[in-house]
Amino acid sequence: MDFDERTESRLSEQVCLLIYDAECRLCISTKAKLERMGVDQAGTNVRFLAYQSEEAMKALGQNYRPGRPDMAFLIRSSGEVLQGFEAFLPFIPNLPGGKLLRWGLRLPFARRLTELGYRVVARHRYRWFGNAKPVEKTEASNSILP
Repeated sequence: MDFDERTESRLSEQVCLLIYDAECRLCISTKAKLERMGVDQAGTNVRFLAYQSEEAMKALGQNYRPGRPDMAFLIRSSGEVLQGFEAFLPFIPNLPGGKLLRWGLRLPFARRLTELGYRVVARHRYRWFGNAKPVEKTEASNSILP
């Protein structure tokens, strides 16, 4: 294998970025679960990136919107951006029961139902699971009340 082939091989194995909301408790726990499964370890091509970071803003380009994100993003090494439920499809084979789930998602109604479920949970995730952003203390909360 000559130098050009080795370089091309390394470029095709570039890291995918999974961009998640670092202010959402559900998103953080999902990231932690994926990390426990070894998704971010050497040999995989996934790196986690907080949506609130400068790097995520640059990586998403036109897909970036200030404030809270509506969904997760997976940016493949090819530059393709997968959003929402689609961003998690590459992880399904690693999940317990992933083969069964992948088979079930071939059914048109199951796929649509899952995408709808993702959107509903994403819309209400702060209300249902909470905000992970640290609450700032005010002077009043630091004072001792009689």
